[in-house]
Amino acid sequence: MGEDIRLKSAAGEIGAYLATPKGAAPNNTPKGGIVVIQEIFGVNHHIKAVTDFFASQGYLALAPRFFDHIKTGIELGYTPDTIAEGRGYVMQPGFTDKAVQDTEAAIQELKTRGARKVGVTGYCWGGTISWLAATRLKPDAVSGYYGGGIHGARTEKPTVPTQLHFGDKDMHIPMTHVNELRKLHPDVQIFDYPADHGFHCDERGSWDAAASKQAMARTLEFFGKHVG
Repeated sequence: MGEDIRLKSAAGEIGAYLATPKGAAPNNTPKGGIVVIQEIFGVNHHIKAVTDFFASQGYLALAPRFFDHIKTGIELGYTPDTIAEGRGYVMQPGFTDKAVQDTEAAIQELKTRGARKVGVTGYCWGGTISWLAATRLKPDAVSGYYGGGIHGARTEKPTVPTQLHFGDKDMHIPMTHVNELRKLHPDVQIFDYPADHGFHCDERGSWDAAASKQAMARTLEFFGKHVG
């Protein structure tokens, strides 16, 4: 379903994984676009599968390969060593700003390809980038999952419809942080689930089928309302 394309942003040129819906709307016109933001593991098998899923729902979906700024072909698994490796990449000075610039380019790329409205979703570190897209960019909606860096950017205010998803068993994101976000941003939909960090990834031990299903149902309803 997907193909690799090139994406030019203010941060430089990178690759991206593009998934196209097949006849999901009249004249094959996508009902909208979705930018899918990677975890710290790159645009790996799981992120491609998520991107393909959004395409199966009628969206033109694009996952930028942020790690191409460092080296092409970085796709990591879920071991302690690869977790440390991925964290090392995203913690490099200026890397978050590059990811936000790449996300802006991805939004524009989807519009160029026929998406009238574009949503952004992301997971783990990608959840943080999704939050920054809501506060710094102008997508049409954002649905972010368990972004550990959101609390650090909690004083930034989203300017677009935004929802967030957290696991209440997540040792990386205490519920005190989640509840603080609720108080600071009453207009943001914030959901928590009886699940751990990474609950949406069915390739991780922390995957929670019920939480993942409910969160995605909410995401699809949200995008259906604000994106198409």
